[in-house]
Amino acid sequence: MREIVLDTETTGLSALEGHRIIEIGAVELVNKYRTGKVYHTYVNPQRDISEGALKVHGITQEFLKDKPVFQLVVADFLEFIGDSKLVIHNAPFDMGFINHHLNQLGVPVLTNDRVMDTLTYARRRYPGAKNSLDALCTRLNIDASARTHHGALLDAELLADVYIEMMGAGANQRNLMFQPAGAAGEAETAKNSYSLDTPGKFREPRSFPASVAELKNHNHFVGTMNDPIWKKLAN
Repeated sequence: MREIVLDTETTGLSALEGHRIIEIGAVELVNKYRTGKVYHTYVNPQRDISEGALKVHGITQEFLKDKPVFQLVVADFLEFIGDSKLVIHNAPFDMGFINHHLNQLGVPVLTNDRVMDTLTYARRRYPGAKNSLDALCTRLNIDASARTHHGALLDAELLADVYIEMMGAGANQRNLMFQPAGAAGEAETAKNSYSLDTPGKFREPRSFPASVAELKNHNHFVGTMNDPIWKKLAN
């Protein structure tokens, strides 16, 4: 199953007050695994950035002045997300901005039934606790030390890790191992092959030769057979 973890940065808090998206970051997951495919773009909002928003993300108008406007990036953005499920922290905020921009361009909006709001999920799972992205990273032992400011791609990557952990898929990814190629890799694989006695450890094959008494009993038993099939085959 393909999912897209999504985040945006904006010039302010409300699209209805004329604020606009200035950055989009998206991370692809397939079956709760990060594939390495991402979408990232900055957007020229063609307006000023509020002081409060600037303190949050640190993205300046000067930096954005040569970046494309939303109309020029929307096709690539929609192509990347396709019809996949969207995973967003505090989804009403990001969806409100995205759909406001799409509506202005006469492009069909994204429907809420395809959105997983990780903030709502976290509040149900950790009632009474702080459930900001930073708080979830701390709770789930995800390194967020690079997050000195909010950034759409960085936050989407951190949210992807948070989502994977909350969905219980983190352990599977940590246990995923790739063996080296060649003889050394084959030896390493042998060491880790499955054994009924000690799972995960290699046991050398053992020999079980028949005793003298066992061979004597076997020969006696064979001698009692009147018409054994191997004599017919030999003829």
